[in-house]
This record gives sequence, structure tokens and C-alpha cells, in this order.
Amino acid sequence: MTDQALTTQEESSEPASKKPSRSKEDRTRAESKISFYLRRAFYRVMRMVARVVFILWFRIRVEGRHHVPLEGGGMLLSTHQSGIDPILVGLACNRNLNFLARSTLFKNPAFSFLLRILDSIQIDRERGGLSGLREMLSRLRSGELVLLFPEGTRTADGSIGTLKPGFLPIAKRSEVPLIPVAIVGAFECMPKGSRWLFPLPIAVVFGKPLLAQEYRELTEQQIIESISGSLSQLYDRGKNRIEQNF
Repeated sequence: MTDQALTTQEESSEPASKKPSRSKEDRTRAESKISFYLRRAFYRVMRMVARVVFILWFRIRVEGRHHVPLEGGGMLLSTHQSGIDPILVGLACNRNLNFLARSTLFKNPAFSFLLRILDSIQIDRERGGLSGLREMLSRLRSGELVLLFPEGTRTADGSIGTLKPGFLPIAKRSEVPLIPVAIVGAFECMPKGSRWLFPLPIAVVFGKPLLAQEYRELTEQQIIESISGSLSQLYDRGKNRIEQNF
């Protein structure tokens, strides 16, 4: 058998051994792509349904939506008034949001399915949450929007609490815009500890982003003060909106 024939035989036999592997990788890639688009479609349907419900039931009003960038990564820093806050900010945005969820919420099979299909980021507080933080950084760098509640817990009286600096290391590493969001009225609809939703007016107000080039040289305290000041102004604006228009 000639060298050329041997070469031809090797070339024809080599792809045959690799075909199953490549085929499996292609299938996995295709399935992942289909899953991604299905999750995105489900998110849009859920957002549309939520908008209808909250407009009719809670007379929700949104202001400043144009401050949310149309593309690229961003960190939405929202006040935390109630358990429905992620839904409120999510329905107010025209882009898909990435939500943080503590690992204990994934123990419920039905709720876990919903969290996963909405691409929630799992945070394991008992282990420091490092894997979740890495995932959040990865999504921000890939151009996703992530929703955070820098107060760390829901308000006890409806006012804005002290912001915690936990979001700052991720913000400085990702260098994404920091977008303040004030929710007004949700505390009255669902106070902390309440299991009932009262049909009262709600306002969601987005503020001007603090860009990376603006906060890059600031200290942590200066960034916290800047975001806190913006949230206070947005809260007052939302409160006035409710008082004047409802």
C-alpha cells in the first residue's frame, strides 16, 4: 500500500472516530441555545402578564425607564420595600434582568424551577456566596443587567435604610453603570411579614446611572453617598407621583 493510500485511509478513519464526539458537542450546543431562547421567551411572557396585572390591580406607574441602557451590562440598585420588588423592577424594564436568589429558595422544587427558568443567580450565604458572585461578575461582563438590593433586607417602616458596600467590588471589577431605582408604595401593599397584597398604588422610578468613569476614582463612602442621595431624590419623586396622580 502506498504512502498516499495510507494517508487517505488515515484521513478517512480519523473523522469517523471523532464524529460521535463532535456530534455530541453540536447537540449539546444546540440544546443549550434552544433552552436559552425558550427561557427568554418565557421571561417576556411573564413580564407581559405581570404588567397587565400590576397596572390593573396596583395602578403601577413607571418613570425614568430611559435611564436603563439599551445594551451592555449594568447594575440596578433598588430600594427594598417588599417581597414583590423583583417583580416590580423586572416588569418595569424592557430588558431581561438577572436576579439574585439565596440557595435556600432552590429547595422548593416548583420555586426552584421558576428561579432557574428565569436565570436567577444562586447565592449560597453559608459558603460565602463566592460562586454566585463570580457568576454575577461573568454576566455583567457579558452585557447582562443584574438587580441588587444594597440595603440588604426589606425596610421595616417604608423608609430607605443604610446601603451596604457589598456590591462595590463587583461594580469596580465589571465597570458597569450603577442605576438607582426607587420603589414607592410597595411597603404599603405588602409590609414586612404580611402574606397579603393590598391593591394600593405603586411607583417605580429609575435614575441617571453613575458611570464607571465617574465612580472609578471615588472612595467606597463617596459612591455610597452618591447612590443614597439619588435614591432619596427618586423616592421623593415617586411619592409625589403617587400623591398627585392617583
